[in-house]
Amino acid sequence: MYRLTNKQIILGITGGIAAYKSAELTRLLKGAGADVRVVMTPAATAFITPLTLQALSGHAVHLELLDPEAEAGMGHIELAKWADLIVIAPASADFMARLANGLGNDLLSTICLATAAPICLAPAMNQAMWRSAATQQNVATLQQQKIRLWGPGVGEQACGDTGPGRMIEPGEIMEYVAECFNSGALAGLNVHITAGPTREPLDPVRYISNHSSGKMGYALAAAAADAGARVRLISGPVNLTVPTHVERISVTTAEEMLQASLEEINHCDIFIACAAVADYRPTSIAEHKIKKGNEEIMELHLVKNPDIVATIAAREDKPFTIGFAAETRDVISYARGKLDRKNLDMIIANDVSQAGIGFNSDENAVTLVTHTTQIDIPQTSKRQLATQLIEQISLLYKTEK
Repeated sequence: MYRLTNKQIILGITGGIAAYKSAELTRLLKGAGADVRVVMTPAATAFITPLTLQALSGHAVHLELLDPEAEAGMGHIELAKWADLIVIAPASADFMARLANGLGNDLLSTICLATAAPICLAPAMNQAMWRSAATQQNVATLQQQKIRLWGPGVGEQACGDTGPGRMIEPGEIMEYVAECFNSGALAGLNVHITAGPTREPLDPVRYISNHSSGKMGYALAAAAADAGARVRLISGPVNLTVPTHVERISVTTAEEMLQASLEEINHCDIFIACAAVADYRPTSIAEHKIKKGNEEIMELHLVKNPDIVATIAAREDKPFTIGFAAETRDVISYARGKLDRKNLDMIIANDVSQAGIGFNSDENAVTLVTHTTQIDIPQTSKRQLATQLIEQISLLYKTEK
Protein backbone atom coordinates (compact mmCIF):
# COMPACT_ATOMS: atom_id res chain seq x y z
CA MET A 1 0.00 0.00 0.00
CA TYR A 2 2.78 2.41 0.94
CA ARG A 3 6.00 3.07 -1.01
CA LEU A 4 8.70 4.07 1.45
CA THR A 5 11.57 1.90 0.23
CA ASN A 6 14.91 3.23 1.50
CA LYS A 7 13.32 6.39 2.90
CA GLN A 8 15.21 7.55 6.00
CA ILE A 9 12.75 8.44 8.76
CA ILE A 10 13.36 9.57 12.32
CA LEU A 11 10.51 8.61 14.62
CA GLY A 12 10.51 10.86 17.68
CA ILE A 13 8.60 9.71 20.74
CA THR A 14 7.74 12.04 23.62
CA GLY A 15 6.12 11.37 26.98
CA GLY A 16 2.48 10.28 26.89
CA ILE A 17 0.30 7.20 27.16
CA ALA A 18 -0.08 7.21 23.36
CA ALA A 19 3.57 6.15 23.13
CA TYR A 20 2.37 2.55 23.04
CA LYS A 21 1.04 3.25 19.51
CA SER A 22 4.56 4.15 18.38
CA ALA A 23 5.53 0.48 18.42
CA GLU A 24 2.90 -0.28 15.78
CA LEU A 25 3.91 2.80 13.80
CA THR A 26 7.53 1.63 13.79
CA ARG A 27 6.44 -1.79 12.54
CA LEU A 28 4.36 -0.25 9.75
CA LEU A 29 7.18 2.07 8.63
CA LYS A 30 9.66 -0.81 8.52
CA GLY A 31 7.15 -2.99 6.69
CA ALA A 32 6.80 -0.30 4.02
CA GLY A 33 10.56 -0.38 3.42
CA ALA A 34 11.66 2.66 5.43
CA ASP A 35 14.89 2.83 7.42
CA VAL A 36 13.69 3.99 10.85
CA ARG A 37 15.79 5.53 13.63
CA VAL A 38 13.92 6.07 16.89
CA VAL A 39 14.70 9.03 19.15
CA MET A 40 13.02 9.11 22.58
CA THR A 41 12.77 11.87 25.16
CA PRO A 42 13.47 10.87 28.79
CA ALA A 43 9.73 11.07 29.56
CA ALA A 44 8.91 8.67 26.71
CA THR A 45 10.91 5.87 28.35
CA ALA A 46 8.44 5.88 31.25
CA PHE A 47 5.69 4.71 28.87
CA ILE A 48 7.49 2.30 26.50
CA THR A 49 10.92 0.71 26.71
CA PRO A 50 13.73 1.54 24.29
CA LEU A 51 14.34 -2.20 23.92
CA THR A 52 10.89 -2.63 22.32
CA LEU A 53 11.60 0.08 19.75
CA GLN A 54 15.09 -1.27 19.12
CA ALA A 55 13.70 -4.72 18.32
CA LEU A 56 11.10 -3.27 15.95
CA SER A 57 13.35 -0.74 14.19
CA GLY A 58 16.46 -2.89 14.00
CA HIS A 59 18.61 -0.04 15.34
CA ALA A 60 19.73 1.15 18.77
CA VAL A 61 17.39 3.81 20.12
CA HIS A 62 18.84 7.30 20.53
CA LEU A 63 18.20 8.77 23.97
CA GLU A 64 20.79 11.26 25.20
CA LEU A 65 21.94 14.56 23.73
CA LEU A 66 25.41 14.37 25.28
CA ASP A 67 26.19 10.70 24.81
CA PRO A 68 29.93 10.23 23.98
CA GLU A 69 29.29 6.79 22.46
CA ALA A 70 26.50 8.10 20.22
CA GLU A 71 28.48 11.20 19.20
CA ALA A 72 31.33 8.95 18.09
CA GLY A 73 28.88 7.24 15.74
CA MET A 74 25.70 8.86 14.46
CA GLY A 75 25.49 11.96 16.66
CA HIS A 76 22.67 14.48 16.74
CA ILE A 77 23.98 16.55 13.81
CA GLU A 78 24.51 13.45 11.68
CA LEU A 79 20.99 12.26 12.51
CA ALA A 80 19.62 15.67 11.53
CA LYS A 81 21.39 15.44 8.15
CA TRP A 82 20.50 11.77 7.67
CA ALA A 83 16.71 12.15 7.89
CA ASP A 84 14.43 12.49 4.88
CA LEU A 85 11.50 13.06 7.26
CA ILE A 86 11.02 13.51 11.00
CA VAL A 87 7.77 12.23 12.52
CA ILE A 88 7.08 12.89 16.21
CA ALA A 89 4.32 10.65 17.49
CA PRO A 90 3.15 11.25 20.11
CA ALA A 91 4.04 14.94 20.36
CA SER A 92 3.29 16.20 23.87
CA ALA A 93 2.18 19.73 24.76
CA ASP A 94 5.54 20.28 26.47
CA PHE A 95 7.54 19.23 23.41
CA MET A 96 5.40 21.35 21.09
CA ALA A 97 5.96 24.37 23.34
CA ARG A 98 9.74 23.86 23.32
CA LEU A 99 9.85 23.29 19.57
CA ALA A 100 7.73 26.38 18.88
CA ASN A 101 10.15 28.49 20.90
CA GLY A 102 13.34 27.06 19.39
CA LEU A 103 14.62 25.29 22.49
CA GLY A 104 17.19 22.53 22.08
CA ASN A 105 17.62 21.05 25.55
CA ASP A 106 17.26 17.38 24.62
CA LEU A 107 18.30 15.18 21.71
CA LEU A 108 14.99 15.24 19.83
CA SER A 109 14.50 19.02 19.95
CA THR A 110 18.13 19.56 18.92
CA ILE A 111 17.71 17.30 15.89
CA CYS A 112 14.60 19.27 14.90
CA LEU A 113 16.54 22.54 15.11
CA ALA A 114 19.44 21.20 13.05
CA THR A 115 17.56 19.40 10.27
CA ALA A 116 16.52 20.51 6.80
CA ALA A 117 14.04 17.64 6.58
CA PRO A 118 10.27 18.19 6.93
CA ILE A 119 8.98 17.84 10.51
CA CYS A 120 5.56 16.37 11.26
CA LEU A 121 3.82 16.13 14.63
CA ALA A 122 1.03 13.86 15.81
CA PRO A 123 -0.16 15.69 18.97
CA ALA A 124 -1.37 13.73 21.99
CA MET A 125 -2.55 15.33 25.25
CA ASN A 126 -5.54 15.97 27.48
CA GLN A 127 -8.37 17.82 25.76
CA ALA A 128 -8.07 20.78 28.13
CA MET A 129 -4.35 21.07 27.43
CA TRP A 130 -5.02 21.01 23.67
CA ARG A 131 -7.71 23.71 23.98
CA SER A 132 -5.59 26.01 26.16
CA ALA A 133 -4.63 29.37 24.73
CA ALA A 134 -0.92 28.64 25.20
CA THR A 135 -1.06 25.40 23.22
CA GLN A 136 -3.11 26.98 20.44
CA GLN A 137 -0.59 29.82 20.21
CA ASN A 138 2.19 27.22 19.93
CA VAL A 139 0.22 25.40 17.23
CA ALA A 140 -0.06 28.62 15.23
CA THR A 141 3.69 29.26 15.62
CA LEU A 142 4.57 25.73 14.49
CA GLN A 143 2.35 26.05 11.43
CA GLN A 144 4.01 29.35 10.53
CA GLN A 145 7.33 27.47 10.69
CA LYS A 146 5.94 25.01 8.08
CA ILE A 147 5.80 22.18 10.62
CA ARG A 148 2.91 19.86 9.81
CA LEU A 149 0.40 18.75 12.43
CA TRP A 150 -1.51 15.51 11.93
CA GLY A 151 -4.47 15.48 14.28
CA PRO A 152 -5.27 15.31 17.07
CA GLY A 153 -8.26 12.99 16.95
CA VAL A 154 -11.40 13.40 19.01
CA GLY A 155 -12.67 10.78 21.43
CA GLU A 156 -12.37 9.23 24.87
CA GLN A 157 -9.04 9.76 26.56
CA ALA A 158 -7.07 7.70 29.06
CA CYS A 159 -7.94 10.14 31.85
CA GLY A 160 -11.67 9.67 31.20
CA ASP A 161 -12.22 12.99 29.42
CA THR A 162 -13.72 13.18 25.94
CA GLY A 163 -12.62 15.68 23.30
CA PRO A 164 -9.73 16.61 20.98
CA GLY A 165 -6.30 15.41 21.99
CA ARG A 166 -6.02 11.74 21.03
CA MET A 167 -3.09 10.78 18.85
CA ILE A 168 -4.41 9.61 15.49
CA GLU A 169 -3.96 5.92 14.69
CA PRO A 170 -0.69 4.57 13.20
CA GLY A 171 -2.45 3.59 9.95
CA GLU A 172 -3.62 7.17 9.44
CA ILE A 173 -0.13 8.50 10.19
CA MET A 174 1.23 6.13 7.54
CA GLU A 175 -1.10 7.66 4.96
CA TYR A 176 0.25 11.11 5.78
CA VAL A 177 3.85 9.87 5.66
CA ALA A 178 3.28 8.37 2.21
CA GLU A 179 1.81 11.67 1.00
CA CYS A 180 5.01 13.45 2.07
CA PHE A 181 6.97 11.44 -0.49
CA ASN A 182 4.37 11.24 -3.26
CA SER A 183 3.91 14.80 -4.46
CA GLY A 184 2.46 13.91 -7.88
CA ALA A 185 4.35 16.90 -9.34
CA LEU A 186 5.50 14.82 -12.33
CA ALA A 187 2.53 12.47 -12.53
CA GLY A 188 2.14 10.93 -15.98
CA LEU A 189 5.45 12.28 -17.33
CA ASN A 190 8.37 10.29 -18.73
CA VAL A 191 11.68 11.33 -17.22
CA HIS A 192 15.03 10.07 -18.52
CA ILE A 193 18.10 10.57 -16.31
CA THR A 194 21.76 9.80 -17.01
CA ALA A 195 23.91 9.06 -13.98
CA GLY A 196 27.36 8.02 -12.84
CA PRO A 197 30.64 8.01 -14.77
CA THR A 198 31.48 6.51 -18.13
CA ARG A 199 34.53 4.31 -18.64
CA GLU A 200 36.58 4.51 -21.83
CA PRO A 201 38.75 1.39 -22.22
CA LEU A 202 42.45 1.51 -23.05
CA ASP A 203 42.88 -2.25 -23.09
CA PRO A 204 41.00 -5.22 -21.52
CA VAL A 205 41.94 -4.17 -17.96
CA ARG A 206 42.41 -0.38 -17.97
CA TYR A 207 40.14 2.57 -18.66
CA ILE A 208 39.79 6.35 -18.41
CA SER A 209 37.08 7.55 -16.02
CA ASN A 210 36.33 10.05 -13.23
CA HIS A 211 35.29 10.23 -9.60
CA SER A 212 31.52 10.37 -10.09
CA SER A 213 29.67 8.09 -7.65
CA GLY A 214 26.27 8.37 -9.34
CA LYS A 215 24.61 9.34 -6.04
CA MET A 216 23.11 12.58 -7.35
CA GLY A 217 21.60 10.93 -10.43
CA TYR A 218 20.17 8.05 -8.42
CA ALA A 219 18.71 10.48 -5.86
CA LEU A 220 17.07 12.42 -8.70
CA ALA A 221 15.64 9.19 -10.10
CA ALA A 222 14.15 8.30 -6.72
CA ALA A 223 12.71 11.80 -6.26
CA ALA A 224 11.22 11.81 -9.77
CA ALA A 225 9.59 8.42 -9.15
CA ASP A 226 8.20 9.73 -5.87
CA ALA A 227 6.75 12.66 -7.83
CA GLY A 228 4.83 10.21 -10.00
CA ALA A 229 7.07 10.10 -13.09
CA ARG A 230 7.94 7.04 -15.16
CA VAL A 231 11.71 7.07 -14.78
CA ARG A 232 14.34 5.59 -17.09
CA LEU A 233 17.79 5.71 -15.43
CA ILE A 234 20.69 5.38 -17.88
CA SER A 235 23.58 4.54 -15.60
CA GLY A 236 27.30 4.17 -15.95
CA PRO A 237 29.07 1.62 -13.72
CA VAL A 238 28.27 2.40 -10.07
CA ASN A 239 27.69 0.37 -6.92
CA LEU A 240 24.25 1.73 -6.03
CA THR A 241 20.83 0.18 -5.51
CA VAL A 242 18.30 1.04 -8.19
CA PRO A 243 15.46 3.12 -6.68
CA THR A 244 12.04 1.52 -6.46
CA HIS A 245 9.86 1.84 -9.59
CA VAL A 246 12.82 3.01 -11.68
CA GLU A 247 13.98 1.26 -14.87
CA ARG A 248 17.77 1.07 -15.07
CA ILE A 249 19.65 0.85 -18.36
CA SER A 250 23.28 -0.11 -17.67
CA VAL A 251 26.00 1.28 -19.95
CA THR A 252 29.77 1.65 -19.78
CA THR A 253 31.07 4.06 -22.42
CA ALA A 254 29.93 7.49 -23.57
CA GLU A 255 28.87 6.12 -26.95
CA GLU A 256 26.77 3.45 -25.24
CA MET A 257 25.19 6.12 -23.02
CA LEU A 258 24.34 8.23 -26.08
CA GLN A 259 22.69 5.31 -27.86
CA ALA A 260 20.68 4.43 -24.74
CA SER A 261 19.68 8.10 -24.35
CA LEU A 262 18.38 8.24 -27.92
CA GLU A 263 16.26 5.13 -27.48
CA GLU A 264 12.65 6.02 -26.67
CA ILE A 265 13.57 9.72 -26.70
CA ASN A 266 10.35 10.39 -28.62
CA HIS A 267 8.47 9.38 -25.46
CA CYS A 268 10.61 11.50 -23.12
CA ASP A 269 9.14 14.64 -21.54
CA ILE A 270 12.10 15.63 -19.35
CA PHE A 271 15.74 14.68 -19.93
CA ILE A 272 18.19 15.23 -17.05
CA ALA A 273 21.86 14.77 -17.98
CA CYS A 274 23.43 14.14 -14.59
CA ALA A 275 26.15 11.70 -15.69
CA ALA A 276 29.81 12.69 -15.64
CA VAL A 277 30.59 11.67 -19.21
CA ALA A 278 34.24 11.31 -20.22
CA ASP A 279 35.07 14.11 -22.66
CA TYR A 280 37.55 11.98 -24.60
CA ARG A 281 38.21 8.31 -25.39
CA PRO A 282 41.26 6.51 -26.79
CA THR A 283 41.46 6.44 -30.59
CA SER A 284 42.05 2.69 -30.37
CA ILE A 285 41.65 -0.06 -27.79
CA ALA A 286 44.49 -2.53 -27.38
CA GLU A 287 43.43 -6.14 -27.93
CA HIS A 288 45.62 -7.34 -25.07
CA LYS A 289 46.87 -5.74 -21.87
CA ILE A 290 49.41 -3.02 -22.61
CA LYS A 291 52.71 -4.14 -21.10
CA LYS A 292 55.00 -1.74 -19.28
CA GLY A 293 58.11 -1.04 -21.33
CA ASN A 294 61.32 0.83 -20.62
CA GLU A 295 59.93 4.17 -21.82
CA GLU A 296 59.52 6.87 -19.16
CA ILE A 297 56.66 8.49 -21.10
CA MET A 298 53.73 6.80 -22.75
CA GLU A 299 51.81 8.70 -25.40
CA LEU A 300 48.05 8.32 -25.47
CA HIS A 301 45.95 9.53 -28.41
CA LEU A 302 42.40 10.60 -27.61
CA VAL A 303 39.37 11.61 -29.63
CA LYS A 304 36.41 13.68 -28.44
CA ASN A 305 33.35 11.81 -27.22
CA PRO A 306 29.84 12.74 -28.38
CA ASP A 307 28.13 15.46 -26.35
CA ILE A 308 25.06 13.64 -25.08
CA VAL A 309 23.05 16.52 -23.63
CA ALA A 310 23.79 18.76 -26.64
CA THR A 311 22.69 15.98 -29.00
CA ILE A 312 19.39 15.62 -27.16
CA ALA A 313 18.85 19.40 -26.96
CA ALA A 314 19.53 19.84 -30.70
CA ARG A 315 16.55 17.71 -31.71
CA GLU A 316 13.54 19.46 -33.25
CA ASP A 317 11.27 17.53 -30.91
CA LYS A 318 13.61 17.89 -27.95
CA PRO A 319 12.33 17.16 -24.47
CA PHE A 320 12.69 19.67 -21.65
CA THR A 321 16.46 19.32 -21.28
CA ILE A 322 18.50 19.86 -18.13
CA GLY A 323 22.28 19.70 -17.86
CA PHE A 324 24.80 19.75 -15.03
CA ALA A 325 27.93 21.89 -14.79
CA ALA A 326 30.51 20.57 -12.35
CA GLU A 327 33.20 23.24 -12.23
CA THR A 328 36.17 24.20 -10.06
CA ARG A 329 36.13 27.96 -10.81
CA ASP A 330 33.88 30.63 -12.37
CA VAL A 331 31.02 28.20 -11.82
CA ILE A 332 28.06 30.39 -12.78
CA SER A 333 29.83 31.95 -15.74
CA TYR A 334 30.71 28.56 -17.22
CA ALA A 335 27.20 27.27 -16.46
CA ARG A 336 25.50 30.15 -18.29
CA GLY A 337 27.79 29.64 -21.26
CA LYS A 338 26.89 25.94 -21.41
CA LEU A 339 23.18 26.75 -21.00
CA ASP A 340 23.21 28.98 -24.09
CA ARG A 341 25.72 27.04 -26.18
CA LYS A 342 23.94 23.71 -25.81
CA ASN A 343 20.37 25.01 -26.08
CA LEU A 344 19.39 23.76 -22.62
CA ASP A 345 16.28 24.74 -20.69
CA MET A 346 18.03 24.59 -17.33
CA ILE A 347 21.45 23.85 -15.91
CA ILE A 348 22.41 22.81 -12.38
CA ALA A 349 25.82 24.15 -11.41
CA ASN A 350 28.02 23.06 -8.54
CA ASP A 351 31.56 23.77 -7.39
CA VAL A 352 33.31 20.40 -7.14
CA SER A 353 36.43 22.04 -5.70
CA GLN A 354 34.65 22.54 -2.36
CA ALA A 355 35.55 19.91 0.21
CA GLY A 356 32.71 17.70 1.41
CA ILE A 357 30.35 18.16 -1.55
CA GLY A 358 30.06 16.92 -5.11
CA PHE A 359 31.85 13.79 -6.34
CA ASN A 360 31.78 10.79 -3.95
CA SER A 361 30.04 12.85 -1.25
CA ASP A 362 26.61 12.33 0.29
CA GLU A 363 26.01 16.10 0.24
CA ASN A 364 25.96 18.84 -2.37
CA ALA A 365 25.15 22.51 -2.87
CA VAL A 366 24.05 23.79 -6.26
CA THR A 367 22.79 26.79 -8.19
CA LEU A 368 19.88 26.24 -10.55
CA VAL A 369 20.26 28.46 -13.61
CA THR A 370 17.75 29.15 -16.38
CA HIS A 371 17.60 31.90 -19.02
CA THR A 372 15.60 34.08 -16.61
CA THR A 373 16.23 32.80 -13.08
CA GLN A 374 19.00 31.78 -10.70
CA ILE A 375 18.22 29.85 -7.52
CA ASP A 376 20.83 28.89 -4.91
CA ILE A 377 20.17 25.69 -2.98
CA PRO A 378 22.48 25.50 0.07
CA GLN A 379 24.39 22.42 1.16
CA THR A 380 22.21 19.49 2.13
CA SER A 381 22.06 15.75 1.55
CA LYS A 382 21.84 14.68 -2.08
CA ARG A 383 18.54 12.97 -1.26
CA GLN A 384 16.97 16.18 0.05
CA LEU A 385 18.59 18.21 -2.71
CA ALA A 386 17.09 15.89 -5.32
CA THR A 387 13.60 16.45 -3.91
CA GLN A 388 14.05 20.22 -4.06
CA LEU A 389 15.42 20.04 -7.62
CA ILE A 390 12.51 17.90 -8.83
CA GLU A 391 10.08 20.43 -7.32
CA GLN A 392 11.81 23.28 -9.17
CA ILE A 393 12.04 21.29 -12.41
CA SER A 394 8.33 20.51 -12.19
CA LEU A 395 7.43 24.18 -11.72
CA LEU A 396 9.56 25.38 -14.62
CA TYR A 397 8.43 22.55 -16.93
CA LYS A 398 4.78 23.43 -16.33
CA THR A 399 5.53 27.12 -16.90
CA GLU A 400 7.34 26.45 -20.16
CA LYS A 401 4.73 23.98 -21.44
